[in-house]
Amino acid sequence: MKTIDYQQLLDNALKSVVKDALIHAQFNGLGDGTHFFITFKTRDPGVVLPDFLRMRYPDIMTIVLQYSYNNLNVSDREFGVQLTFDGRPFFIRVPFSALVEFKDPSVDFMLSFHPRVSDAPDNDMELPLDERPGSIPDTKRVVSLDEFRKSRKQ
Repeated sequence: MKTIDYQQLLDNALKSVVKDALIHAQFNGLGDGTHFFITFKTRDPGVVLPDFLRMRYPDIMTIVLQYSYNNLNVSDREFGVQLTFDGRPFFIRVPFSALVEFKDPSVDFMLSFHPRVSDAPDNDMELPLDERPGSIPDTKRVVSLDEFRKSRKQ
């Protein structure tokens, strides 16, 4: 007989609180002083994140919804929002299953979640160990650009 996973049931119920808070922000905006800190696992299935951010934050990332966010859209399973990084707007999508923590410091409110541990990341950003940034390149795969450049002496 399979036991009841109360932690999973509790996490699902608490994620509906996050969803409802985001829906409120989607339609009403955030009130004075209200801001959300949302921490999530960057390599969970369904997370959409620019490559440079996934490389900068390979495991978890915290975003802040306060003043400069646009196009907040919330569905039953995820939310998406446009945020500015390095002066440029980027769209991020986060499934509720990837959440680690949700905070609203304006009212001293915080929820922590226990995301399931996956055996392997389910995205195309997982690189074999020898291809990760900072590793020593395989000389068989290094291409010299000199072969393709036009000679300046011509």
